[in-house]
Amino acid sequence: MDTSCGFLEALAARQRFGVRQGLEVMEALMAQMGRPESGLAPIHIAGTNGKGSVAAMTDAVLRAAGLTCGRYTSPHLQRFNERIFVNGAAVADAALGEAGRAVEAAARAAVAAGAEEPTFFECATAAAFEVYRRAGVRLVALETGLGGRLDATNVVTPLVSVITRIGLEHTQWLGDTLAKIAGEKAGIIKPGRPVVCGAMPDEARAVIRRRAADLGCRLVDAGEAVSVSAVRSRPEGLEARVSTASRDLGKVTLPLGGLFQCENLATAVAALEAAEEALGLRLPDAAFREGLAGVCWPGRFQLVSREPPVIVDGAHNPDCAAALRVALKKSGLRGPLGLVAGFCDDKDAGAFLKILAPSFARAWAVTIPSPRALAGGAVSALMRAHGLAAREAELGDALDEARAWALAEGGAVVVCGSLFLAGEALTRLHAFPWATPAGAADPNEAFLGRQRRAAEPPATGG
Repeated sequence: MDTSCGFLEALAARQRFGVRQGLEVMEALMAQMGRPESGLAPIHIAGTNGKGSVAAMTDAVLRAAGLTCGRYTSPHLQRFNERIFVNGAAVADAALGEAGRAVEAAARAAVAAGAEEPTFFECATAAAFEVYRRAGVRLVALETGLGGRLDATNVVTPLVSVITRIGLEHTQWLGDTLAKIAGEKAGIIKPGRPVVCGAMPDEARAVIRRRAADLGCRLVDAGEAVSVSAVRSRPEGLEARVSTASRDLGKVTLPLGGLFQCENLATAVAALEAAEEALGLRLPDAAFREGLAGVCWPGRFQLVSREPPVIVDGAHNPDCAAALRVALKKSGLRGPLGLVAGFCDDKDAGAFLKILAPSFARAWAVTIPSPRALAGGAVSALMRAHGLAAREAELGDALDEARAWALAEGGAVVVCGSLFLAGEALTRLHAFPWATPAGAADPNEAFLGRQRRAAEPPATGG
């Protein structure tokens, strides 16, 4: 029996309370729960792009060093439990259910004391903190949800604050310039705590630098502190030489595709070295190599089949589109590319497609599985406006048609535009790493079998 079901139903009902930018309700919830966040030592990660990848890398290295570690990210791709990892595994239903009951009881008490109703994300975050308290987890790679300053995760005191690449997104909440958005992200910086700054425009970096100086924080520029030189880039992942002032890791293997992961790798290594100093320990170099080689972060330039090649990527904004375009160019994929894409209605799908369209020969537009979906017909119209031969289709049909086309043309398929779409595509393709046992057959074998049978002459009686 799924003992988390009641909490997940209660969480779903809280979506009607929308998004809240402010910490008053979260603080009230934490007080009612006995401050579960107070025992955490989080590597707190904000940013527009790359923060989930950085969280996955830092978590993997800390665990490879023998440390107990949690990881909190959003959104999930398949099941809610993916948001809350404990020592490399998604939280068990029973543990989530127990934490959820504590959260719901605290929410009722907070409302009775005069607080507003907590939102979905506030309760989800509170549940993560409660899971970690009950499991005895102190170190957590903690990803913000929206922004930073007023995000529900920002009730913590960080071990290290990390800010990844910043771009123009969620402008209705965070501001319409890079400087304003950087100011919101920099809200996770706390007095005296080290700050790691990833690759980003100078306009944004200046804001973070000023905030760190004002609060007496040591600022580490990941691009200056960590040297990452790509040796080989393939859809299966990267090989790169990595070094810092204090260690030379030599050649590191990262099973995440796309050259854009080089800057995330630099940010993660810088964050881990800052954490070393804050904790007063040294992580073994072998833990970096072993942890990074074992990173599992689905839906990020993930190669899910080879015949034909199919890549699923959660890219959903113009900056991501630019990074994806470069990654595809350097990936070694041959032949024409087919695009399967869908978007949320609050994303700049037009700008996204303007960047990517020249890389593709055919396109299929889908309506993503989200209440905020941009209709597939509108996506198809945008694709055609940017010169793509496109048609609208249901996701299953789009995947089948695109793969059949790629097989015939000797090309490949890319699925992108939304993490919601990435999650649904991975489900349809049976391509979640934790759902496919090692050594299992290609998850697309059933599809390939249908294609082979379709190409065979019909059987005749004899």
